[in-house]
Amino acid sequence: MPTSPPAHVTFRPFAGPSDYAAMVACANASFAADETGFFRTEHEVARDYAAFTSCVPERDVWIAQAGSEIAGYVRSWPWAQADGLQLYSQFAVVAPPWRRQGIGTALHAWLEQRQRTQAATEHPGAPRHAHHAYITQGETARAALLEKSGYTPERYFFAMVRPTLDNVAVFPLPQGLELRPVQPEHYRAIWDAHGRAFQSHWGYCPPDEADYLRWLTSPVFQPHLWQVAWDVQTHQVAGQVRSYIDATWNRNNGRQRGWTEFISVGEPWRRRGLARALIAHSLRAQAAAGMAESGLAVDSQNQSGATRVYEDCGFAVDRRNCVYRKPLVLGADRGAGG
Repeated sequence: MPTSPPAHVTFRPFAGPSDYAAMVACANASFAADETGFFRTEHEVARDYAAFTSCVPERDVWIAQAGSEIAGYVRSWPWAQADGLQLYSQFAVVAPPWRRQGIGTALHAWLEQRQRTQAATEHPGAPRHAHHAYITQGETARAALLEKSGYTPERYFFAMVRPTLDNVAVFPLPQGLELRPVQPEHYRAIWDAHGRAFQSHWGYCPPDEADYLRWLTSPVFQPHLWQVAWDVQTHQVAGQVRSYIDATWNRNNGRQRGWTEFISVGEPWRRRGLARALIAHSLRAQAAAGMAESGLAVDSQNQSGATRVYEDCGFAVDRRNCVYRKPLVLGADRGAGG
């Protein structure tokens, strides 16, 4: 592999909405080559970039330009776990014709330098810092680059699929709980209950008000599909499954898949079969909406036995994805910039 990119490839910051079309073309070519199943549209990218709160594209995106094409690009953004670990996430793609030419290596060097700068100038008081990357099973080239750069697997996540929505088992709701149609006045209670349920999970990041407001207008906000159980006596949210349908994903993968996601049960109502009951209701709702299958993602080391619950509901592991991390030590991690 070349140690430096071809001379005709130049590097530059994000220039604004005029970059969206070429960025989408690059990202989709990379997704297809790695068989990730992901697909983006210009509209989706424009919507997401306008909603960023922890990423400023003009300073946190770095682009490899090859003539009129974008050969690859990276994006950085920080976030913090509840335990104080300050993380610096990354998104990176290189289009297949431009791989193995040193472009990915150069982009990654810029990205790490940007994150070191962020750590030193924006979060100097954090007790610990780390580079963070979520890698899907098909991104073997990127995983190899990360491992060569000193990253190690931190946690594995399963992508699970239920290949049919036929023969959904009936799991009864526990006594004292009931399903209620979601109303706007319920949104905050549903959001807060999910956050409380996840406080003990690995990698938990406390959401803020900006996260809540962004959720209200996000594409996964599809209340008509949600299954929310309420405690009849206390009128508290006991558990929820916030399913959604991604029409863009379905159109470009030739599937009719719903997503059984944002599954949570509050501590007082656990170990009573509530999650299974909510998932079963969710699967039937997805079928009624015209879906033929369903997918979800789960932490492979989930302490509540979630994988077993999902298997009981007909899901099977389809892919194994991985979170890679690398310690970032202030003043000691020097490297190339760009």
